[in-house]
Amino acid sequence: MGEVANIVGGGTPSTTEENYWNGDIDWYAPAEIGSSIYVSQSKKTITKLGLSKSSARLLPIGSILFTSRAGIGNTAILKKSATTNQGFQSIVPDENKLDTYFIFSLSKLLKKYGEKMGAGSTFLEVSGKTMSKMPISLPEIDEQRTIGKVFERLDNLITLHQRRSLSLVNLT
Repeated sequence: MGEVANIVGGGTPSTTEENYWNGDIDWYAPAEIGSSIYVSQSKKTITKLGLSKSSARLLPIGSILFTSRAGIGNTAILKKSATTNQGFQSIVPDENKLDTYFIFSLSKLLKKYGEKMGAGSTFLEVSGKTMSKMPISLPEIDEQRTIGKVFERLDNLITLHQRRSLSLVNLT
């Protein structure tokens, strides 16, 4: 994985410094990553000062948020640049080698690897170094993009039908 993506951990600015919080930068916690494919607004935000005074890193659009502890392997795609707390090992694809949606479509494999390789006595956690060592076989980037688009369309269609089903249930 490390040959086709950067694995980026998160961080938390001091919670006692008010100047670090309630800014313009989204800051995700693992509990916010669930069934949504895309995320674009976190519950908490940090300031530029908070970003500079912590180990949090600004992740670009298209990064895969990957929870690395206490529920290893929940994933979402960033629709807007953001940061995370230390409960993540996010995948930032090299756009010339790895397609975002293609790797997102392999979320179950990522989760399985993270759970298998996770370590810790209190709770399991998978490190960025371990994630970067994940063996992965990939087709050429053009084929990844084609496959990623097919999976994205399927996921969008599934989401649409789920919403319609919920609407029908709510009408009755």
